[in-house]
Amino acid sequence: MLEQKAHLNQMLTATKSSKIDISLEVDTTNLAKKFSKILKKGDVVFLYGEIGVGKTAFIRYLINSYQKRKNISLTEVLSPTFNLVNEYEIKDLVIQHYDLFRLKNAEETRSIGLLENSENILTLVEWPEKIENKPKKRIDLKFEYAENTKKRFLTIKGLDIKKLDVFR
Repeated sequence: MLEQKAHLNQMLTATKSSKIDISLEVDTTNLAKKFSKILKKGDVVFLYGEIGVGKTAFIRYLINSYQKRKNISLTEVLSPTFNLVNEYEIKDLVIQHYDLFRLKNAEETRSIGLLENSENILTLVEWPEKIENKPKKRIDLKFEYAENTKKRFLTIKGLDIKKLDVFR
């Protein structure tokens, strides 16, 4: 029990390279909970990383964290790979979760209405590499494997320093 508690206190500490170790599922869960306290309507979050690195898992924990705080039944959060977007209404917050993996080019991203109403919703986008004109105001989350694929890290860009301190 003491070892687990010590791990929880250390796990979200950024390393010298500003990477947060999210190798354990509990790390990703706790990080998503912290994000759920700072993300709001109008925020756009781009999630970069290979297949299987934890982008959708992070989004699931994030959405479920909002649902828990609002006393709403937890929903199953799946990747919208075939739908392109899943929408979640959590009382006064609407979250749109996009997965652009299947899109072939930037033209297709323009035809799906991505970012059209972003000031009124929380927008989460997997595979944002496909977007040609990215908004300047956004949060970039880069999920990556270490050389040992059992270790995973997250790099955060686009948060002001006060909000970023929450993760250290």
